[in-house]
Amino acid sequence: MSLSSMRMDEIIALKEETERRYQQFKEKGLKLDMSRGKPGADQLDLSMKVLDAISSPDDYNSESGFDCRNYGILDGIPEAKRLFSEIMEVSPDNVIVGGNSSLNMMFDIIAGAMTHGFIKDKPLMKEEKVKFLCPSPGYDRHFSICQYFGIEMIPVKMTSTGPDMDAIEELVASDACIKGIWCVPKYSNPDGITYSDETVIRFSKLKPAAPDFRIFWDNAYAVHDLTDTPDKLLNIIDLCRENGNEDMPVVFTSTSKISFPGAGVAALASSINNINRIKKRLSMQTIGPDKLNQLRHARYFKNLEGIKAHMKLHADILRPKFEIVLTTLQKELGDLDIAEWNTPKGGYFLSVNTPVGCAKRVVELCSEAGVTLTPAGATYPLGKDPEDKNIRIAPTYPPVSELALAIELFCICIKKAAIEKLLGERA
Repeated sequence: MSLSSMRMDEIIALKEETERRYQQFKEKGLKLDMSRGKPGADQLDLSMKVLDAISSPDDYNSESGFDCRNYGILDGIPEAKRLFSEIMEVSPDNVIVGGNSSLNMMFDIIAGAMTHGFIKDKPLMKEEKVKFLCPSPGYDRHFSICQYFGIEMIPVKMTSTGPDMDAIEELVASDACIKGIWCVPKYSNPDGITYSDETVIRFSKLKPAAPDFRIFWDNAYAVHDLTDTPDKLLNIIDLCRENGNEDMPVVFTSTSKISFPGAGVAALASSINNINRIKKRLSMQTIGPDKLNQLRHARYFKNLEGIKAHMKLHADILRPKFEIVLTTLQKELGDLDIAEWNTPKGGYFLSVNTPVGCAKRVVELCSEAGVTLTPAGATYPLGKDPEDKNIRIAPTYPPVSELALAIELFCICIKKAAIEKLLGERA
């Protein structure tokens, strides 16, 4: 029975039961953290042999003969470029392999555009106003980059097939101040949605008023499948080239949640025009990335098939965690009609929509009982969820036993907040 259709005596009974369970959790003295999407220690253990991929003192050369201990090679060693070209489905010529962070690459490209523009003689800092479209709920660190550079953020509603393309097409065509959009196109952060074929095709056919409009295509979860029937994502670079928008997309990915966060390898892919422009800037700011780390990763994983085999090991660890979350949500909340969530086939997150006006209260209640969640509103620009309802769930880091406790408490807190709201409305 849905909460709203219950008689008052039934609501009071549920309230008393929920309060009792909540107090029992508070007495446990829990200290659990589900605030960030970090791999657990058992996942990190899977990649330890990467560190042994350079096995002898005379084994430091790339396949090109280059000594990877030395300066040089701005865009990545050949075998690393080839590996990432397979992941991103592009030619190695369209790839730059960098250091350990794709987020750093995104920040760097925005910084370069502020001073020198996405295209020649169009520095963004000389524009009267710069705007970015931000599909929401979305990735908080994308929004933080915009906030840092003073870029105005325009939220765009997420749907079950990706961002609202009607709104995006209208906005980019009518406003030359809109210079870009952030996208997590596969297993999106936080909803776990993969953009539909129609959505990707419509992206490739955009007709922006700004000639320097860019799509920041953060394909962080390109190979992070949880099932044997994974979502498929169309190739944005190929489609944009076919539709006369070759320079529009810049695609990012990394091994951060494949091997080691903070000690993996990141890469980007784009048109040759964009690649050459980025390489020119790189020649001023570095004498080369960590090529030993690139060599380790390329030798260990070898190719896309090697990556996929490795990711099946990750999936075996993560799948039970997602199942615990989804099973508990259904068991505790499925009949009450007070929450909505997706069932992602991969990625690192899922999100839950509480009743309007309840997300902050749920996060507060969880914190008081010892479970730390991502702050309510974090998935929206400037941390402001206009309906105060979305909460990102990151089930990957806690051990299974802790996760089961944390998600049970989370559901109890949603019930408690929803009952409080309903009783307040009926008072």
